[in-house]
Amino acid sequence: MRHLLNTLFVLTEDSYLTLEGENVVVLCESEVRARFPLHTLQAILYFGYKGASPALMGACASRGVTLSFLTSFGKFLAQACGKMQGNVLLRKQQYRLSDSEHDSCQIARHFIIGKVYNCRWILERATRDHAMRVDVARLKKNSLQMAEILSQLAPCSDLDTLRGLEGKAANFYFDVFDELILQNKEHFYFQNRSRRPPRDNVNALLSFAYTLLANDCAAALESVGLDSYVGFLHRDRPGRASLTLDLMEEFRGVYADRFVISLINNREILPKQFEQKENGAVWLNDEGRKAVLSAWQARKKATITHPFLNEKLPWGLVPYVQALLLSRYLRGDLDAYPPFFWK
Repeated sequence: MRHLLNTLFVLTEDSYLTLEGENVVVLCESEVRARFPLHTLQAILYFGYKGASPALMGACASRGVTLSFLTSFGKFLAQACGKMQGNVLLRKQQYRLSDSEHDSCQIARHFIIGKVYNCRWILERATRDHAMRVDVARLKKNSLQMAEILSQLAPCSDLDTLRGLEGKAANFYFDVFDELILQNKEHFYFQNRSRRPPRDNVNALLSFAYTLLANDCAAALESVGLDSYVGFLHRDRPGRASLTLDLMEEFRGVYADRFVISLINNREILPKQFEQKENGAVWLNDEGRKAVLSAWQARKKATITHPFLNEKLPWGLVPYVQALLLSRYLRGDLDAYPPFFWK
């Protein structure tokens, strides 16, 4: 089993990354601010504008360390990639199945079944853990409607129908999402999903968490030899990592949304850690990003029992395990792709 290594977050905007021996060196105005052994890293997320040296990008690509460049607000810009690695037969099988809408739907529905199942149990857990603070009847009603959608997903064999059912389930879920927020309601509330740009604190947190999750899922897919740009639910579009978006579906609620809710309800994120721009966009400031990234790393180290493997492993390895199971299904080693079910 793969080991969970560290992720290096570089938040200083004017820093420059370079390679010295086997170390990643962080420079600020030619002054060495930090030095990290490359072999201890799984990924580097760089939130700045100066960039990194070609030598470092090459070393990361050859050693399988994901080096991603993001804006200071967390918007993904680019990723350093080396020679394409992995099993060419696996990729060709991925491309063949992706070309068929019927075969794509057979795989895509498992991502959506996992997503709806996990989101439904988020609502059920809230009624159990916070029965005195949430509208139990409303949550139960929406949870029941999501259960009915689950029964329609299993026999679904058409991608458009699948997307329609996923959209209906998402509406029921986000309709009561605000009920899950129990602290600081004056500053943290949810009315609807807004992005590009986010319009309130909660949407700013969700967008940032989804960016982090996408980076983890893309790295997991590439590490098992799959092409993160060729998806099944999300069809081909230039520049879009479609398979990454597919894999993210089953994790959005249970991984990213729950993370955001716990940050707010545990008061690990505060209103002063956001800033609003003139166009109404809301972003995390430096202090806020540091708080979120620190909590994200801690979350990745927490252990769970994987429901399919029945093994304990860190949360941070769950995307990798699901990517591995997907590759085994594509190779014909499994009868179906087993989605990640959380309860």
